[in-house]
Amino acid sequence: MSRFSHFIAIDWSGAAGERHTGIAVACADADGGAPALLHSEGGWSRVSVLALLRDDLPDDTLVGLDLGIALPFADCGAYFPGHPDSPPDARALWAMVDRLCADDPHLGARGFVDHPDLAPYFRRHGGREGALFRCDDAAHGRGRFRVTERAQEREGCRPTSNFNLVGAAQVGKSSLTGMRMLNRLAGRLPVWPVDPLPPRGSVVVEIYTTLAAIAAGRRAGRSKIRTREGLDNALRALASPPIGGAGPIDDHATDALVSAAWLRRVADRRELWTPGSMTREIARTEGWTFGVM
Repeated sequence: MSRFSHFIAIDWSGAAGERHTGIAVACADADGGAPALLHSEGGWSRVSVLALLRDDLPDDTLVGLDLGIALPFADCGAYFPGHPDSPPDARALWAMVDRLCADDPHLGARGFVDHPDLAPYFRRHGGREGALFRCDDAAHGRGRFRVTERAQEREGCRPTSNFNLVGAAQVGKSSLTGMRMLNRLAGRLPVWPVDPLPPRGSVVVEIYTTLAAIAAGRRAGRSKIRTREGLDNALRALASPPIGGAGPIDDHATDALVSAAWLRRVADRRELWTPGSMTREIARTEGWTFGVM
């Protein structure tokens, strides 16, 4: 029997404001059937996702969040080298982000990225690259990366640095807003691998929806699915029943649906919980992307 009874995948958003069309939540049942979208009255907000995870999860649910659960640490030996209050681990980082953004009730991250002591570490709009955006080994100009993001590259993906706040593909603000939510789940829901995988109960993992799409037969550069026919083909490739229908569908929805079906298919592969490059120090400081070896 599967360790988990339900599999929820969440396509996240770091955009400003309360409710976001970029947030999609899908659930697959361990007993089978096609994954289904979950809905929130008025549309999903980050706060309503927090309420779902904190108060309304089915027992033994594996939750996949499409965001980075930490910032790079191993490359420079710190999240913010030279900063006197650079946090020592991921949980302290989450608390720092939440504290500096406490005046935003929608779990936004502007107070963090605009803080004068932290702005030099980020790439900003208008061609502004912070003096500390790169580390010594980041001569490629794409910024700093976590160990798991280097492993993503080896699997054919092209990750973006969480210190990059520019462009449609950037995940910086998404990750920082997600860290605020993770901080508020403390004591309620473990986050692997910052927390060890418990023998039972629900747990949150970081996912990268492109990995699910690749497993479903898509190419990394063409991972977005915007038709129901394409969605059903991807679900069949993951041994999931199709949803059916025809015509266009939002790619945030398809990212969540395909990722929920993928989590159901791979969650019991023991090697995915023990990736070879993930040391305990990396797990504690940088976290890991579930499914990356």
